[in-house]
Amino acid sequence: MSLLRTISLVLIIVGAINWGLVGLMNLDLVALLFGDGSLLARIVYILVGLAGVAALTIFPVVMGRRHTDTHHLNADANTTVR
Repeated sequence: MSLLRTISLVLIIVGAINWGLVGLMNLDLVALLFGDGSLLARIVYILVGLAGVAALTIFPVVMGRRHTDTHHLNADANTTVR
């Protein structure tokens, strides 16, 4: 996995956890750590958003692998041993 994809994955996880906390406890961890509306908080939000956009380029690759893996599994299941 490339460095950009690794960083994107980490940022997506951070964003998902933050949104989970917002939904569950009304706690915005990014705003708590960096200040509500601060420049640093906004930078984190922008980076998480960009990571999501970058993930759009990863998605077809993952889905293509998944389709290929499923196809091989189905092909193996349809073979008979003699």
